Amino acid sequence: MVQETTSPPPAAGHASDGAARPWARWVLPGRVAAAAIGGLALFAAFPPLGWWPCAPLGVALVIGSLYGTRARRAAWLGYLAAAVFLLPALAWVRTIGDDVWFMLVATECLFYAAMAALAAPVFRLRGWPLWFAGLWVLMEWARSLVPIGGFPWARVAFSQGETPYTPYAALGGVPLVSFAVTLSAGLLAQAVLTRRAALPSVFSRLAGSSSARAAVLGRALPVALALLVPALTFALPRPGDEGRTVNVGIVQGNVPGRGMYALGDEPAVVLRNHAGETKRLAQAVRDGKLPKPDIVVLPENSTDIDPYRDEYARQIIQDAVSDVGVPTLVGAVVAIGSDERATRSLVWDPVTGAGDYYDKQDLVPFGEYTPFKDLVLALWERASLVGRQSVPGDEPGDLKMGPVTVGAVNCYEVAYDGTVRETVRAGGTPIVVQTNNASYAESNLPPQQLAMSQLRAVEHNRAVVTAATTGISAYVTPDGKVSWQTRELVPDMNVVKVPVRTQETIATKVGGLPEWALMVMGAAAAGVAVWRGRRRGDRMRNDG
Repeated sequence: MVQETTSPPPAAGHASDGAARPWARWVLPGRVAAAAIGGLALFAAFPPLGWWPCAPLGVALVIGSLYGTRARRAAWLGYLAAAVFLLPALAWVRTIGDDVWFMLVATECLFYAAMAALAAPVFRLRGWPLWFAGLWVLMEWARSLVPIGGFPWARVAFSQGETPYTPYAALGGVPLVSFAVTLSAGLLAQAVLTRRAALPSVFSRLAGSSSARAAVLGRALPVALALLVPALTFALPRPGDEGRTVNVGIVQGNVPGRGMYALGDEPAVVLRNHAGETKRLAQAVRDGKLPKPDIVVLPENSTDIDPYRDEYARQIIQDAVSDVGVPTLVGAVVAIGSDERATRSLVWDPVTGAGDYYDKQDLVPFGEYTPFKDLVLALWERASLVGRQSVPGDEPGDLKMGPVTVGAVNCYEVAYDGTVRETVRAGGTPIVVQTNNASYAESNLPPQQLAMSQLRAVEHNRAVVTAATTGISAYVTPDGKVSWQTRELVPDMNVVKVPVRTQETIATKVGGLPEWALMVMGAAAAGVAVWRGRRRGDRMRNDG
């Protein structure tokens, strides 16, 4: 049951504090410093740095900046921490333009500010680390949903690609990993911040009458629990191997340009690059340098010409696929009618040609389609680079290829829980992520996206194969280990032996239920805290 703490934190800025405590003038600068350093530490937890322990430490510092403040101050401190975190974490957006980068960060920071404002009264409740972690999950859910389809990038869980926290993904998906990290952070913060920690009765008896002993236990217990949260994952059962494998060829063909003009000006260069690398793979197989693949995967946008409408493109693809001799997954942008297009994962058979396909469902706003099109095109000339407007698909990406049914996921979609989950539920194994990071090559986007693939592998007990135009192409085992990967901006190819797993994890089976439970828990605690705060205020006015 949610109860109030025995010693709630005082509201910052109270008149008596300044008179009684000479150091009170340093409280606000200290809060600002804690928020900023916490945001910076949280950034350091994400790839390419990948210092994962900085995630709970960073969130703990942010909590320290918020603890004991009123909602208004908590909101702007939360905004500050988010800005320090997201500006470098989303620096890859600068390729599109600094204005877009700033607008995106400014918008996303609002979610952190709202969460911080809700958290301010929650710190007055017993067990507040639990309720705060629930609020954090609620915040990440909200910003994954709105505006214009949401932006689920840079969730705390995505800093935990291969860490002690990662196995929680198999129980409750990405939200449970975020919850576990944030809970550890709250417990660490509680050990430092709580002036008089309330001990469970059994520990109170152990402490006896010694207040010093009680204080030590009161601080040691939250630290022990914070360490126990990731340690518990070592006791979780791991799905076993099922004795079935498939050889997957991965092709990375590279592109001629950089930035927003990565595909270059000359038609079919990208297509020829990937067709040539596919033929090089076929030759390596004939020479005995690589094992024969059962299927081959090319990246998103591996053809820059629509093979349905262009005979030249169709012939180049057919020639390369016939040479390698196995079903090949081609990434193409294809025309839909006269004004629209689809980002498509297209199965190409060496004999029958183009066959089954999957159309990308989660589209990139301002990259694949233009929200509020008339207004945006009138204000920003750059928005015209989108060209034809993409339309989303409405079916999961289960595609039969040779001996397996792959789960096709396109680039940006790997960040969306529901899209990946429904593809696995439809029978996709292994998961195949076709991606085009050419515009963001050598930024922090490719390593961040690879960390997402690591979480998805553990979440669904599936191997993940990533084919990227410029990198990072990779193979991730079902336990989240990166077994092979390419360098960026170079042509490359390989054949990897991938386990085929069919056993579903708890996370795959229950879907979004853990996330909803955690969100409701956090929201309910915030509601109770606000209600009790109002009651307390009413009593104080009546007593006065």
